[in-house]
This record gives sequence, C-alpha cells and structure tokens, in this order.
Amino acid sequence: MPMWAMIVKEFRQLRRDRRTLAMMIAMPVLLLVVLGYAASFDVSSISVAAAGPQAAAVAARLPRPFDVISTQAAQGRPWAQDQLRDGKAVVAVVTGGARPVVLIDGTQLFAARAALTALTSRLAQPAQAQPAQAQAAQAQAGQAQLTQAQAGQAQAGQAQPAQAQAGQPVPGADLAALFTAAPEVHILYNPELTTSDIMIPGLAGVVLVFIGTIITSLGVVRERQSGTLEQLAVMPLRVRDVFLGKIVPYFVVAAADLAIVLVVGVAIFGVPFRGSLPVFGLGALLFLFVTLGIGVLISSVSQNQGQAIQLAVMTLLPQVLLSGLIFPLSSIVAGVRWIAYLLPLTYFNEISRGVMLRAEPIGALWQPFAFLTLLGAVIVTLASLRFRRYLAPARARRAA
Repeated sequence: MPMWAMIVKEFRQLRRDRRTLAMMIAMPVLLLVVLGYAASFDVSSISVAAAGPQAAAVAARLPRPFDVISTQAAQGRPWAQDQLRDGKAVVAVVTGGARPVVLIDGTQLFAARAALTALTSRLAQPAQAQPAQAQAAQAQAGQAQLTQAQAGQAQAGQAQPAQAQAGQPVPGADLAALFTAAPEVHILYNPELTTSDIMIPGLAGVVLVFIGTIITSLGVVRERQSGTLEQLAVMPLRVRDVFLGKIVPYFVVAAADLAIVLVVGVAIFGVPFRGSLPVFGLGALLFLFVTLGIGVLISSVSQNQGQAIQLAVMTLLPQVLLSGLIFPLSSIVAGVRWIAYLLPLTYFNEISRGVMLRAEPIGALWQPFAFLTLLGAVIVTLASLRFRRYLAPARARRAA
C-alpha cells in the first residue's frame, strides 16, 4: 500500500510537469521521424559544371544522377576548379584538350563516391554489350590510355580506381560517343577520400555546440536554483552586464577547446588547413555567438537542470543528424531538409570544410556567414529578452 501511494504520487507529479512529459513523448517520435528520413547515404543528384567547346554536349548527354547546373564554352580548367572550390558543383568536366578532364570535389565524400561509381558503371555498360573480340581490342587500346592517365595522377598525388585489367571493360575507353578520348579523372581537395578529413572540421563545430549549449545552460540554471542569480539581479548591474558576464567564461573555454581540436586534428589525423585562419576564426566566432545564445535561451525557460539537459539534447541531436555532418543534405527528403537550414551547425560545417579543405575565400562563403549573423541576432535578442524578463521580478522587489 505505501508503494502504491508512492507510484500515484509520482504519476501526479509527472502529470503536473508538462514540459518533461511533453519531451518524453515528443522526443522518441521526433527522433524516429528525423532518423527515418535523414539516415541515408544515398545521393540522388550530383551537380556538374561543364567547360570548354563540348560543354553543351556534356550538358545534353550526361545521364542521371549527374545534373548539369552550369556550362561555359569559353572557360577552362581554372573556372571549373573555382566551381568546385566555391561549392557550386561536385563534378566539373573540362573539354577542348587532348583528353577531357573530370574533376571531383573530394570534400563532398558521399557525392564523390557516388560520382565515381556512376561514372564507372555507366561507361562500362557499352563495353559489356560488345562481342568478345571487340572487347579485347578495346581493352588493349584503353589499357594504354588508362596507364597514361594513372601516370599523370600519380604525379599529382591523386588516386584513380584501376579497373583496366585484362579481359575487363575499361571505364572511359568507350567515351568516343561523347568525347574524343578517355577522360582524366582527378579528385581534388581530398584525393584519398579520407573520412577524417571530412569529419574533424564538423566535429569542431560539435564541440562548440556542446560547450555553448549544454554547459552554458546548465551553469545558468544551477545559479538560478542556488539563488545566486537572484542576488545578481538586486545588485546595481545592468542586464547586459549580467548577461555578458555569464557567457564570456564559456566563450573562452569553448575557444580553447576549438583550438585543441584543430591542433589534434591537424597533427594526429593529418587534416589539412589550406585556407585563411582569420576567416575560419570569424566563422567560429559567429557560430559560438549563436550557440551561447541558445544555451542562455534554454536556461531562461528551464526550471531545473533536468529540463535544461533535455532541451539541450533536443537541440543538439538535430544539429548532428541534419547538418550534413553525417548524412549528406541531398539525401534528406525535402520535408525534413528545411530543418537543416535553421540549424547553425549546417553553416559552420560549410565554413569549416570550405576554409580547411578547399581554401575558400570569405567572398565565396558569404551565404553561411550571412545566415549565421542573422541566426545570432535573432537568438541572442530572444535570450536577452527572456533573461531580462527573469530578472525583472527581483529588480521590482528591490525597487519596492
């Protein structure tokens, strides 16, 4: 009987705590929906930029999943590389030389692998349908072409799948229908398609999210529960002073953690840092500004540390799953993908990978910088208003 009374008491207490009850019901459903639509490594569309005299022919004849988004008959390889560097395309085809050149952005890991697979399988199909004698003759001719292409790639420090073995169809040997010779394939910015080169720039953002959101919200809520924040409210301090005084220490700690992550990533995992450090630092500053605002906003609507942790996790998981850190944005269905464009980690991933791997200038990254600035202004304004609203009763009591 005493145990039954305890059970009834807990149920009543849980029913009164509507925020916790809503999160207990909503979080599993949210995770199921998000993971169900986002947990996919499939790439259905690969953006392509074509340059050179045959750019129009490339745009007309490249099959799915390749999607030609830009053609410039008067441009060459520098323009094509700029398209990849600025994130406008995943694949660039340059025609007009002795052999066409196919450039692939290795920082788009899943799209790059899908492009290689699609290119190889598509080009091998006609060869498989030919008679055996024709296949053998084509293989011999293609072997010499592929050997030359591989030698050129080896000098550039890049890798190309070697599929030209005796008796096997040679990808690129039958491209005469579209090109005049087998193309050279080059993978830029991440030639080995190394996973760590893609993950570590994004994990630096996860560290900032963890410090800025979870640790900050817990620290502020802890002071609310202990009454310290009430004491600060009755002191002759402006709300802005209290607000900045709370977040600056977390800002310093998060900046130190970010520096440690970058040093470890570059020194131990060999992740390159090709771009401008000031541009990266500006992006990290804006992103941390947003995450700290989210932490303060969470603390202002939480009654205890348990609620703060639950709300912080609810904001952390979508950022990890939907920001392009793990799953490519192109594989997320449109009904869920729009959430990704409301998450600050999405834009920090673009900045960190663009600066570290592709050496993108700030002009090419103006969109993620603009969106981070907008998110920071909105979130910090809301956090300041909520913080002011919380301190108002204590200040009113002091004035009375």
